Order: sequence, then structure tokens, then C-alpha cells
Amino acid sequence: MTFVYVALIPFINWSFTWAPMWDVLPGWAFNPVTIVTGLVLVVRDFAQREVGHYVLIAMAIALVLTAFAAGPELALASGGAFAIAEMVDWALFTFTKYKLSTRVLLSSAIAAPLDTTIFLYGAEMIRPDQLTGPNVTMSIVGKMLGAVVIWWFVRQRFERRTET
Repeated sequence: MTFVYVALIPFINWSFTWAPMWDVLPGWAFNPVTIVTGLVLVVRDFAQREVGHYVLIAMAIALVLTAFAAGPELALASGGAFAIAEMVDWALFTFTKYKLSTRVLLSSAIAAPLDTTIFLYGAEMIRPDQLTGPNVTMSIVGKMLGAVVIWWFVRQRFERRTET
């Protein structure tokens, strides 16, 4: 999962440099990449479970790759957003004793709005009109949909097995 995490970050960030804005309703345009950004937060949860606090090194490697793939401005925006999301995730995984499924869901619910807003604010440096209500909404919804799917999967597959 750690390698998937390292590969997803620069790929999704690079996608923000070219993906078209979609008009859904008048005044309601969004970048379709915002829907899949939730994968990164969920994959990060699994990468952290796999490598612990070394996930921060994986994030740093992914940001260096982002700088080459999408430019230093986007790497800075992504790094700031991921740093905040990572600290939320780290705190939940370090200081709580919740089940993995609960930590995945809580981590996404707290980190998604923060991560999204910080990233899209920074993305404005390279491409205008990224910090919009529709982009923020679609990104958070995409992240939370991904989190709910993973929450359900973890709960069904792993936690039910350990309860018996």
C-alpha cells in the first residue's frame, strides 16, 4: 500500500494541471479529479498501518515526485494539505484505541475538509478557479465516499473475522 500511496500523490496532483473543468449546472463547475482524491487519504490510512510513522517519508518522496511531475507550486500546495491531513491521521492512529474502521472514517471526516481547502487554495497558484464551492464539495464528497467504502470493507472483512 505504501508504494500505491507514493504513486497516487504525484499522479493525482499532475492530473490537476490538465483535467478539464466540468459544468454541471450554471455556476457549478468542478474538476473531476476532485472526486478521486479521496483515494489518497484512504490509501494513506493503509500505508500508515503498514509502515507506521515512516509514512511521512513516503509522503516526502511523493511530494518530490510531484514537484517534477506538476511543478513546485503544486507540490507546495499538496504538501501543506497532506501535512495537515497527515497530522490528523497520525493523532487518531496514535492516541485513540478505536477500531481501524472507525479510525479510517474519523480521519477522513476531519481531514477531508481541511486537506481539500488547503490544497485547492494552493492550486489557485497554478490554475485559476480551483477553490470553488463545487470543487470543495465534490472533493469532500469523493473523499468521504471512498472512506465509507473502505470503512465498510474493513469492518466486514477484517473486524468481523477478529470478533469471532
